[in-house]
Amino acid sequence: MNLKKTWNKKYGKSEMITKDNSPCKMVEIDMVKLHDGEKKVYNEENKEYGLLILGGKCTVTGKGFEFKNIGKRETVFDGAATSVYVPRNTEFTIEGSGEVSIAVCKCPTEKDFEAKLINPEDVVIKNLGKPGWEREAHFILDERVEADKIYIGEAFIEGGQWSSYPPHKHDDMNMPTEANTEEIYYFEYDKPQGFGIQKVYTKEGDIDETYTVKSGDFVEIPRGYHPFHTAPGYKAYMLWIMAGPVRGFYMTTDEDHIWLNK
Repeated sequence: MNLKKTWNKKYGKSEMITKDNSPCKMVEIDMVKLHDGEKKVYNEENKEYGLLILGGKCTVTGKGFEFKNIGKRETVFDGAATSVYVPRNTEFTIEGSGEVSIAVCKCPTEKDFEAKLINPEDVVIKNLGKPGWEREAHFILDERVEADKIYIGEAFIEGGQWSSYPPHKHDDMNMPTEANTEEIYYFEYDKPQGFGIQKVYTKEGDIDETYTVKSGDFVEIPRGYHPFHTAPGYKAYMLWIMAGPVRGFYMTTDEDHIWLNK
C-alpha cells in the first residue's frame, strides 16, 4: 500500500487525491497554481469545497459571492492562512492576482450551506503538546463554519519535534469518544532540503507504512495511527484536511502510549 503522493508544483490544476487513486473516499484534493490573471473554473456536482491559499493572492467568484484579492502571505511560513468555503453545486472561478498556490479540497455532500470567507484574523491559533511533541496548531475551516464533512487546519512543527503524538486514530464511529474521519497531510519545509518522517499504522498490522516526506508531499490516512516527526534543524508546515460524518477532533490514543497523556 502506497499512501504517499508528491505534487511537482507545476502551473495549472494537479489532481492529487481522487476517489479513483486513493483509499480515502470522503475527500479529494487538487493543487492549483496560477499566473497573474490566469483562471480556473470549478463546476462539480454534489461536492463542497475548502480552498486554502498556500501563498499569493487570488479572487474567488461564484453565484452570490465575490472575494476579491484575498490572501495575505507569500509562503505558508508568512502567517495565518486565508480560506474559502464554497457550497455544493456552485460554479465558481479562481483567478490569480499575481502568482498564487491553492489547495482545493473537495468532499461529497447532499447538504446546502452558504459560501464563507475565512480571513487570517479569523484563524484560531493554539500551542499544543508537551516538550518533544509541541506544535503550533491553526484551526481554519472548523466548527465555526457551517459545512457537512470538510474540516481544515494547519500545524507548524519545529525541528526535532513530533506531531499527531502520542499516536492517535479516528477511524471507528464510537461517539462521543471517536468518529470515523479520514485525513490527508500536505507538507512544506522552511528550507528546500528539509524532511520528516510520517508513519501510518494500525493495531492489527494490516497497515504499517513509514515515509520520508519533503516539501510537496502528501500522505493519506484512511485509518490507523499517524505520528509525524520533523528532522532537527528544519521547521515543518503541515496542512491537514479531515473529512467525515462528524466534524471535529474525536479520537483515541494508541493504548501502548496513552500514559504520555497523563
